[in-house]
Amino acid sequence: MVASKAILQVFSMASPCVYSYDRGIYSSNSVLSPKSDVICIKNKGIGYTKWHNSLQNHLSVYGFHCGEPGDGDSHGKTSGNRLKFFICKCRGVESAGGLTADDGRRTSLPVNGKSSVPRSQDFEFTQQSKNENGGFASNDKSEASGAIIDTIDKAYSKSIEEEAWDLLRASMVYYCGNPIGTIAANDLSSSTILNYDQVFIRDFIPSGIAFLLKGEYDIVRNFILHTLQLQSWEKTMDCYSPGQGLMPASFKVRTVPLDGDDSATEDVLDPDFGEAAIGRVAPVDSGLWWIILLRAYGKCSGDLSVQERVDVQTGIKMILKLCLADGFDMFPTLLVTDGSCMIDRRMGIHGHPLEIQALFYSALLCGREMLAQEDGSADLMRALNNRLVALSFHIREYYWIDMKKLNEIYRYKTEEYSYDAVNKFNIYPDQIPPWLVQFMPDRGGYLIGNLQPAHMDFRFFSLGNLWSIVSCLATLDQSHAILDLIEAKWAELVADMPFKICYPALEGQEWRIITGSDPKNTPWSYHNGGSWPTLLWQLTVACIKMNRPEIAEKAVKLAEQRISGDKWPEYYDTKRGRFIGKQSRLFQTWSIAGYLVAKLLLANPNAAKILVNEEDSELVNTFSSMISANPRRNRGRKVLKRSFIV
Repeated sequence: MVASKAILQVFSMASPCVYSYDRGIYSSNSVLSPKSDVICIKNKGIGYTKWHNSLQNHLSVYGFHCGEPGDGDSHGKTSGNRLKFFICKCRGVESAGGLTADDGRRTSLPVNGKSSVPRSQDFEFTQQSKNENGGFASNDKSEASGAIIDTIDKAYSKSIEEEAWDLLRASMVYYCGNPIGTIAANDLSSSTILNYDQVFIRDFIPSGIAFLLKGEYDIVRNFILHTLQLQSWEKTMDCYSPGQGLMPASFKVRTVPLDGDDSATEDVLDPDFGEAAIGRVAPVDSGLWWIILLRAYGKCSGDLSVQERVDVQTGIKMILKLCLADGFDMFPTLLVTDGSCMIDRRMGIHGHPLEIQALFYSALLCGREMLAQEDGSADLMRALNNRLVALSFHIREYYWIDMKKLNEIYRYKTEEYSYDAVNKFNIYPDQIPPWLVQFMPDRGGYLIGNLQPAHMDFRFFSLGNLWSIVSCLATLDQSHAILDLIEAKWAELVADMPFKICYPALEGQEWRIITGSDPKNTPWSYHNGGSWPTLLWQLTVACIKMNRPEIAEKAVKLAEQRISGDKWPEYYDTKRGRFIGKQSRLFQTWSIAGYLVAKLLLANPNAAKILVNEEDSELVNTFSSMISANPRRNRGRKVLKRSFIV
């Protein structure tokens, strides 16, 4: 009875209370509270029956009763009415839109005919030993309250997953009757579709991984094979064709009439290599993600026949050869333009952005693992191995920043000429920004966003750092240090909604010059310091790999408090991620899929192996030799002669 009284006390303070029944609208003189407003809504939501049954069974143990439609004054009889869910908020509602007065967050009111479910913090169980009503006098009562909260948390989380799966499957695109991908967003409230109704390669990756972890392999197989057919199409930009091996940024399934027969139609795939994209930028990351997904498909399904196909082997080689092609660049990193990756607008990431280097390194390892051992691949394998060594050394040595490295840069000498120069890229100490002095914790570090002659981009880019952990581009110590920094700077990088795409945002004159006064990339919005829920899955893989899943669990629980009620937005605005992005699409597919992948991996951490790259012992040994010969650590010693650039 103690727990029963606890529940009664909690709900007696709750206003308003929201009930959902199959039909009808009525008020009820419930035992919950004589002052509570009861709102009955026709519920077509997803997965609430299991939530309701679990919670109702739990509450019935303590003799707690939720009134049926006939209990009290009713505005109409209903048949088969059942309590689907309830929500008790201890704060008043400001408007019918569901915004609370204190922080602008949405309560769990119906969304597009689908009702959301209660958040755990909406149930505030007091744990005081005494109160004015004389309740809660022992620790047993607190334990009972905690057990109830835990049950509600688990049931609520389950219902969000079921909703997410329904939304993900509703976003599926079919080609000739077979599933081939998922559209970027299914926001029916948006009047401008742009290209959000297309299948983006980078956006489909979390969707594909979610389907793989669920055991639904066909859609991923179809996606891999059909996007391969689109590789280096005849599409051009001002009569200039894309390089051989380039994968499209996105594609659309179009139904067109057959030639000579208007009564018959056929499906065609219409790819976009950037010639129609905003900014007209070709995607560098599409081919890299395609290779990573191909490996994940083989490891998860056990079906290696796809990667062994001649056309797929050819596709892998074409992507790798395009990335490994010789050019004017002297660095082992991949030289790209602004907008070539997830940050697909002008944000000052041209050159050698970390995100591309992490994906490049991962794709090189995955490609080496999948390429058939044959005479025709010998030269490619040799070039691939040389690049892996040079790339890992370059990133680990020159992109890494922590308090020790920061002090070293602060005392750099400039204008050094020689092979054994310490300040190889002529970095001026005055480039160290004031914010970094405050941001850098005593314990922890990260890989900077970019490195070019006389320029270090000290911004923290989340995807690049997280995938450097996943791909083993970062060392073991560096990987732990990145997670240490995330924990130390939780308020800056996670705050109210995970996860910041980069930190800090460009502001003032710097924002005007670097972004071109981009009205979508205003400070702390979109790619300029916005919060992107899809990054949850990369965070989860990185945390599982380093055996620190509690960091990801904390972030997922934080996202669950709002993401469903906010209609699965593309991104969030402000420093703490409190507002839904001002131009954010709702029901964004990779926000949905990113959450699902995070939940699936946390439930089965061993499944993360399909994405993780293991450290190569040969690379480790070579890297150690290069470190010992590095003049920064042993100035004056002769540098080892290697066949790769360092």
